[in-house]
Amino acid sequence: MKTLRLNNGLEIPAIGFGTYKASLEAIRTAIEEGGRYLDNASFYGNAKDVSEAISQTHTPRKELFIASKIWKSEMGYRETHEAFSRMLDELGTDYLDVLFIHWPRPDVVRQDWRKLDLDTWRAMEELYSSGKVRALGLSNFLPYHAENIIKNCTITPQVAQLEFHPGHTQTFALNYYREHNILLQAWSPVARGRVFDDVLIRELSGKYGITPAQVCISFCLHEGVMPLPRASTSERVRENFACLNVSFSDEDISRIENMPPSGWSGEHPDRERVKI
Repeated sequence: MKTLRLNNGLEIPAIGFGTYKASLEAIRTAIEEGGRYLDNASFYGNAKDVSEAISQTHTPRKELFIASKIWKSEMGYRETHEAFSRMLDELGTDYLDVLFIHWPRPDVVRQDWRKLDLDTWRAMEELYSSGKVRALGLSNFLPYHAENIIKNCTITPQVAQLEFHPGHTQTFALNYYREHNILLQAWSPVARGRVFDDVLIRELSGKYGITPAQVCISFCLHEGVMPLPRASTSERVRENFACLNVSFSDEDISRIENMPPSGWSGEHPDRERVKI
């Protein structure tokens, strides 16, 4: 599979598999079909299913890239070390490939979030330096959240995650991470299907002979963003991997980039969740 190189030299698969709300069977299917990057988080509550799926497929640990995230209630120096130990136990591994802070703020009213982020990051840097983590990341950090880390860290983040898909490309944030040589990953790269009926997505699906989901995933790849799609069937997993071979015209890329806002999940790091 095509790989992407992080700013510390680590190469990771160009497409990952999002395990949020994924069953053991779905995770196992993803691995069996060649999925090697598994995006997990303590908040997901299914780390043991990830471990069991790996065990059932008899896939060597060294072939996999396992990511997890420090949840809002686990932030802080001591809390991060404790949460990391739990992650390893539940995932059945002795190291992680990528460790993220899941959200920059534990809640929208917390005023000391900058210090909390730095305390969390300091613990993560120690885990990285000890070899227990191979890369560090920020999830749902907008540029001004990330600046707090980047200006005060010893180890620069290698990866960032944001909601990213046609209709919600967060161009300013994307360019910020590009400028800092930090790989952006897309959670919800197909917008949970909310953009599948968009007139442009339907048109491009027909034009290129691919599914609407493949249009979304291929767009991410074209933008240099690593998509983390979910899938529950072998066919869907194979479709996702096939996106590595899709190529759009420059005009069609521009049309996607300039789509009207659509498909947003309602999640924002500085606001209460919007029910959509």
